[in-house]
Amino acid sequence: MAPPRPAASRPRATPPPEPPSRPGGSPPDAAQDGRAAPPAKRSRRADKTAARRDAILKAALDEFSERGFAATRLDDVARRAGIAKGTIYLYFSDKEALFQELITSMLGPLIADLKALPSHDVPVRTALEHLLGLFAKEIYGTPRRHVLRLVMAEGPRFPRLAEFHFRHVAGPAMEAIRTLLARAVERGEIRHRALVDVPQLVVAPGLLAVVWASLFERHMPLDVEAMMRTHLDLLFDRDATP
Repeated sequence: MAPPRPAASRPRATPPPEPPSRPGGSPPDAAQDGRAAPPAKRSRRADKTAARRDAILKAALDEFSERGFAATRLDDVARRAGIAKGTIYLYFSDKEALFQELITSMLGPLIADLKALPSHDVPVRTALEHLLGLFAKEIYGTPRRHVLRLVMAEGPRFPRLAEFHFRHVAGPAMEAIRTLLARAVERGEIRHRALVDVPQLVVAPGLLAVVWASLFERHMPLDVEAMMRTHLDLLFDRDATP
């Protein structure tokens, strides 16, 4: 009789490969192994990113206000923000990009509000009162006014900053105000038709207020809101001679 054949052994199951470890031995995060991060984790990460970006912008505004654009160093911005200098480059390519973001983040909301002003259903004066009141409270009454002061002070030396401000703030503001003034003339709310060609006159008190605060506020405080109301009284004086 032939000896019995040994039973065939079953192949051993090969365990799945271990996921590669990240530096330091920690497991890969959800994004690396193809899984989406939990919403709460994404939210915390987004909040942390936004907070760090805001800290950089605040520190930059303080540094630019104290030193001017030319003398400000990103090292000092980082130190004031409590971060490493390299972290700034995760958000902004250079000092000019950082200053440009100050312009858009600090003054951009005012332009968006100006473009959204109701112009057909309310008197133009009411719309402009809202705009100038917003300027007095949200720009002049906050550190945001320093951005305007910096543009006026540094623009002649750094024309690219002035050009950026014009394209993103001053230019759109003038076009929106020009449209409002044309409508006011058409309705008979304003008799001075020449105002349509010089919309700068509407915002002149705001610029004057910024300059005055920088130079003379400690000698003679300025009631900005009262000045703007008086300015609108003059612009909309229906008894004035055209």
